[in-house]
Amino acid sequence: MIEEGVGIAAALCRRFEGFRAAPYLCPAGVATIGYGTTRYPDGRSVGLRDTPITRERADVLLMHDLRAAFLPAVLRLCPGIDTAGRLAAVLDWTYNLGPGNLAASTLRRRIAAGRWDDVPTELRRWNRGGGRVLPGLVRRREAEAALLG
Repeated sequence: MIEEGVGIAAALCRRFEGFRAAPYLCPAGVATIGYGTTRYPDGRSVGLRDTPITRERADVLLMHDLRAAFLPAVLRLCPGIDTAGRLAAVLDWTYNLGPGNLAASTLRRRIAAGRWDDVPTELRRWNRGGGRVLPGLVRRREAEAALLG
């Protein structure tokens, strides 16, 4: 279940993050590269003057991020996840919004209580950037919600 969930989450991340070979500032003002990577496996932050990367390198970075940083947080904070689809949805959400937001969220509380029928509503609440609803985040939350079945 875990590897399948990570694979599904990686596909969501690729789809919604998009690939950028050269470093750029994300909407939150953080230097980012590839499919949303902000730190390299050695712990260094991405810098705006870093060398561009290939899609293959971006995929290696994405999978490292998912497995080493985000998956452990999701499994620790949401031990009741019981399907690959649910894991993928929460893992993608966490990749996009961070483990700190998951830890403090009503989403996590609904998952912990086994209230899976309430989870799509909680996912969909996180669709804003800069105070406004962003169509890309609406689509991403719908894709995550569709995996909860």
